[in-house]
Amino acid sequence: MSDETIRLVTIGRIIRRRGRLLIILAVVGALVGYGTSLLFPPRYTTSASVLLPGAWEERELLTQTEIASSSVVVDRAAATLGWTGVSGSELRDRVSAQAADGNIVKISGTADTPERAQRLSDQVAQQFVAFAARIAGDDTDPDAAARPEALRQMVVQTSRRITELADAADPGQTVESVQTRTELAKLRTALQEAINKLDEADPAADKANMVVMGPAARPDGEAPPTRLQLTVAGALLFLLLAVVGHLTAARMSRRLRTEPEIAAALGSALLGTVDVPGEPPAHRPDGRDPRARIRRLLGVDTRWDLPSPQTSGDETGRRIRYRRVCARLRDRLPAPGRLLVVVPDGDEIARRAAGQLVAEAESDPLLRVVGVSVSRPMVPDRDDESGALVVLSAGSWTAGDLTGIAEACADAQHEVVGIVLAAGTGRARPTRSAGRPRDAAMPALAVGEGTAGGSR
Repeated sequence: MSDETIRLVTIGRIIRRRGRLLIILAVVGALVGYGTSLLFPPRYTTSASVLLPGAWEERELLTQTEIASSSVVVDRAAATLGWTGVSGSELRDRVSAQAADGNIVKISGTADTPERAQRLSDQVAQQFVAFAARIAGDDTDPDAAARPEALRQMVVQTSRRITELADAADPGQTVESVQTRTELAKLRTALQEAINKLDEADPAADKANMVVMGPAARPDGEAPPTRLQLTVAGALLFLLLAVVGHLTAARMSRRLRTEPEIAAALGSALLGTVDVPGEPPAHRPDGRDPRARIRRLLGVDTRWDLPSPQTSGDETGRRIRYRRVCARLRDRLPAPGRLLVVVPDGDEIARRAAGQLVAEAESDPLLRVVGVSVSRPMVPDRDDESGALVVLSAGSWTAGDLTGIAEACADAQHEVVGIVLAAGTGRARPTRSAGRPRDAAMPALAVGEGTAGGSR
């Protein structure tokens, strides 16, 4: 299985087992996003297009976009609009310009109403065209536009005068007359080239003749991020953070989850895995604990980072598993005798599995259940026991915890003869198969608990 498949399976497991928590966090995130949207007033954006005639290079268009959103243009637009409490510096954050295809500069304006956004875009576009015209000299020097035409007329008149002089020159074939006509012809050609260059220079001067391509369209919707977008983004953000938090916690957790890791920490062999049906809520010892109720409400009272256990299916299959564990346990003992069943304190699933194991063993071997504190493991000294059997649930204890239990057994001269893993399932099914009723296991569980309590 690839890493991507494993990640997808893990995320799917989080969604299935923490679905209630994820839904609650998504609702909280949506409320946070909605509350954030109330802090920011709605914004509306529209654009006005300005056509730049002539041939423009890309860097020249970028320069024009910078001019369109410059402080000079925006300050003039702010002075013309005359909005109370809105200065040019504030409008600079609401105005942007970008170059589009076809030598077009789009000027965008953002305001708190559609009408203001439209007026802002139109006014900035008009001020941009006026400022560009002033830079080109259309407003500063009225005679500048007439100078190229006057120069053109002067060149035309000079060319005509040269032609008249050439016609009036000596039509003879002397060397002087031929040289005179040649020089006049060269001078006329040079003047004609000057006229052509002057005509070619005119389109560059026409660049200043920018045109506003109509008024900006009035926006019919809010500019992003809208209130709906902020609400959805808040829900998705909280949902993503919850999933990432679960994955990070699982990666940083040092609790052992696999059978080989648990067997290596305890230094013994795994005899099997048994499942324990869930108890009804009324029989849970923490039913009156407010924190436990909150955990059940959020759906975090069960582990999510463990694979789904292979359930027995019914009561008969569950009891068959316990009997097989007892049979393997008998095979490992040299002779029938008494055996100590060690259960970590706080492992409710393992405690109930140990009680069921006592009931199924039927004194062959004779099992004595004791609880061991993980923080300060202490096992009763060896009396007539043939060893110790450790019963625990996967994913609940670290390697240090299990090593401490193994060392406590060794100090009390108990050899760990085997390990049994207990897995919790859903509630017990109401249908029961033929055979010994399940109620017979309950007295054995009580006897096991009483024995364990007396040995602590």
